[in-house]
Amino acid sequence: MSNYQLAIVGGGPAGYTAAECAGRAGLRVVLFEKGKMGGVCLNEGCIPTKALLYSAKIYDYAKHARPYGVIVPEATCDLEQIMKRKAKVVRKLVLGIKARLKAANVTMVEGEARIVDKNTIRCGEEFYECENLLLCTGSETFVPPIPGMDKVPYWTHREALENTEIPASLAIIGGGVIGMEFASFFSSLGVQVTVIEMLDKLIGPMDRELSAMLQGEYAKRGVRFLLGVKVVGVASGESGITVSYENAEGSGSVVAEKLLMSVGRRPVMRGFGLENLNVELNGRNIKVDEHLESSVRGVYVCGDLNGVSLLAHTAVREAEVAVHHILGVPERMNYRAVPSVVYTNPEIAGVGLTEEDAQRDGVAYRVVKLPMTFSGRFVAENEGVNGLCKLLVAEDDTVLGAHILGNPASELIILAGMAVENRSKVAEWKRYVFPHPTAGEIFREL
Repeated sequence: MSNYQLAIVGGGPAGYTAAECAGRAGLRVVLFEKGKMGGVCLNEGCIPTKALLYSAKIYDYAKHARPYGVIVPEATCDLEQIMKRKAKVVRKLVLGIKARLKAANVTMVEGEARIVDKNTIRCGEEFYECENLLLCTGSETFVPPIPGMDKVPYWTHREALENTEIPASLAIIGGGVIGMEFASFFSSLGVQVTVIEMLDKLIGPMDRELSAMLQGEYAKRGVRFLLGVKVVGVASGESGITVSYENAEGSGSVVAEKLLMSVGRRPVMRGFGLENLNVELNGRNIKVDEHLESSVRGVYVCGDLNGVSLLAHTAVREAEVAVHHILGVPERMNYRAVPSVVYTNPEIAGVGLTEEDAQRDGVAYRVVKLPMTFSGRFVAENEGVNGLCKLLVAEDDTVLGAHILGNPASELIILAGMAVENRSKVAEWKRYVFPHPTAGEIFREL
């Protein structure tokens, strides 16, 4: 039986980050992963989808290059080659993570870990003792019990990432982050896309105004949106898959060649012996404190399993905080400034409070916003494209939240995130010398 100071179940962003952090600090660490190192994020989530979306963005640029003075007579795309490049990107990053863990002296065990008790893990016929246990089992796709789902072929994100044939049409049930990113990808390839969403807006947690602007942009490109509707059944036929729905106006249906389910994810709670720990739950998640420690001393939970923020970058920071607590470093997890990004084209990103958040919580605020065209760099690189930078500020001008529509929102949002985290005033941006021209200069203009 091997003895470790930290055992980690799950090799996704939280797991491999914690393992490297603890290993470099000198702890004896063992990391269990039953699938591929990197977890869902690296192998079938964050990274592969971004590889596909970047290919689609380049294709978009090629098709619409004329306004920039570049003539591309017949731009075409090769989906099989796009998928091969995606796989190459993933392989490279997986190898990189394994190399980093090896350099940190982490013991990596491939196989399904089973918790015997908080200090004992079994994998196969081997037993491993540990002083501390970190659970990072992640989440899985949730498929609701829609009548007919068991009789029709459908994609989840996993099948969509392996598809090598461009369908004529695609119906997407779910207008959240995953749904909209696949809507962006396939519509760029010329697929007729219909997005079906139960809420009255896309990308639920994002700013309503910018969400509506993004919807308008994709509607102009031919994407059809059915919001505020409930799917009541699916069925296969000669013409494709029929999705039946109901809304305030009555009932209707959509027929498409392929169907993608993207209504959300739920934590993986079974299959690894969680029942042997008797941890306190918070609904479908494991309750944790500000150090990511569960109700059982020495058992930590990071990532989707604790249900606070189902984002890879949140999981990474949670992992660092958990390991620091084990090491005796005084640090607490703070969720005030966790950025959210949707990698459509254009991108949309937000951090801190939205107007809906502020109104719900009774927080006094005012809105400051500017078109992204106030940035010379944005105008130079985005012919005929609009965007918006929107801040929520307190009565004393403290930055409460920020929301951006326009490329590269994913790279700009951290500037606002630091302001939210540090409770900075809007005027403080004026003191920094921003390189010119950059899209980030928009913050100096606010």
